[in-house]
Amino acid sequence: MATIRSLAEEAQSVHSAIASSNPDTELLDAYSRTVVGAVGRVSPAVVHIQVRQKSNRQGGSGSGFVFTPDGFMLTNSHVVHGAEEIAVTTVEGDHFPAELVGDDPDTDLAVIRGRTSAPSVPLGSSRKLAVGQLVIAIGNPLGFQHTVTAGVVSALGRTMRSSSGRLIDGVVQTDAALNPGNSGGPLVDSQGRVVGVNTATIMGAQGICFAIGADTAEFVASHLIRDGRIRRSFVGLMGQGVPLHRRIVRYYDLPTESGLLVESVVAGAPADRAGLRARDIIVRFAGQPISGVDDLHRLLTAERSGVTAEVVVVRGTDLRKLTIVPQPQRN
Repeated sequence: MATIRSLAEEAQSVHSAIASSNPDTELLDAYSRTVVGAVGRVSPAVVHIQVRQKSNRQGGSGSGFVFTPDGFMLTNSHVVHGAEEIAVTTVEGDHFPAELVGDDPDTDLAVIRGRTSAPSVPLGSSRKLAVGQLVIAIGNPLGFQHTVTAGVVSALGRTMRSSSGRLIDGVVQTDAALNPGNSGGPLVDSQGRVVGVNTATIMGAQGICFAIGADTAEFVASHLIRDGRIRRSFVGLMGQGVPLHRRIVRYYDLPTESGLLVESVVAGAPADRAGLRARDIIVRFAGQPISGVDDLHRLLTAERSGVTAEVVVVRGTDLRKLTIVPQPQRN
């Protein structure tokens, strides 16, 4: 009569025989080991963030991760912006306060800092990601701490509108499931390298989630640590993209079929001093074609402050060239 031990040994031998004859099983085992290994490397650096807001005394929560050995943590701006108190909890259960180092609503990124013994995980790069590549999200969705989801890179180079109205470039789209509370957590590759900062989902959609690319995060984080904010330039106008009349496009050989319609100009601002008027349509700035407000936003970097640039506008049916000097963005 067979014993329980002999039956178990027989079952194991059957399983081994199936695995050896079924390559899919081996692939699944390899996939599992990859995910487990990446999570093991990154998870100790992931933190749960709880905040209390100044304005309404209400609380909120999100995720983040330690990315330097001296306790700097990355998260989303919308998680900690305007917070009066920030409390952080590690996977080991350590609980400590943190201070806001700086946040940038234009890229939905923020840096906080606290005294923690949690290990750090350095930022990797999103430049070499490929569509279809395995990625893993770690965070605290809906209060379920250190939840892991896996998926693939669905698309690269997406743009997403930030709370400030600017477009965020270089966004990674993934189908790794994200929910409220995942915001600010890391998106990592199969080697455990951080390739993005999870930020958003599309309400009502399934499998459409987004992360700020690690290269953008590294640039922003370094400036936030140094200056507490990202420095940009401004010209002082409000506008929107509009189509151009085809005859004007052909007559002036314009590079695009749309431009930035100036709706209003701030008195005394660079745009006002340059002679821009309401109803002007900007078609070039500093030699670059302008088809809408986002094209102008991309060009208004800190390096543009104080640097003279040529602005080409359509005024009525005339093409005019004006000179403008962007100034540092006001806070």
